[in-house]
Amino acid sequence: MESRGAESAPRSGVRRVFLLVLAGVFFVLAILGVALPGLPTTPFLLLTSWCLLRSSPRLHARLRASPLFGPLLHDWAVHHGVRMSVKVTALTLMVGIGCSSIFLLEAALPWRIALGAVLLVGVVVVLRLRTLRA
Repeated sequence: MESRGAESAPRSGVRRVFLLVLAGVFFVLAILGVALPGLPTTPFLLLTSWCLLRSSPRLHARLRASPLFGPLLHDWAVHHGVRMSVKVTALTLMVGIGCSSIFLLEAALPWRIALGAVLLVGVVVVLRLRTLRA
């Protein structure tokens, strides 16, 4: 998610702290998105990268070097898309965990409907990401 002008010096002061806090929040949401249905990981990971790029080049480099997240971030930075395997894994986990939660949860119908709606939003977000071919 690197944009033109991103190579400029990182922000300082309050803006830097704000971006670092946002990066932390987005990173936690990305990690939660791995396990929670309807909460996509990729957009939050991309937002984490964007914030770190502008606030801490060192942390951004560590994120990009991560064996878990680095390839996904590289694909996005270079090709503005994600690999088919990433999409399939994300959709399989989201739908599997989401449907299990909807049908196995002993919650009131409105909560199940809300969970289904959130799941649907997550599926739409993942499906709309550009797919990279091998």
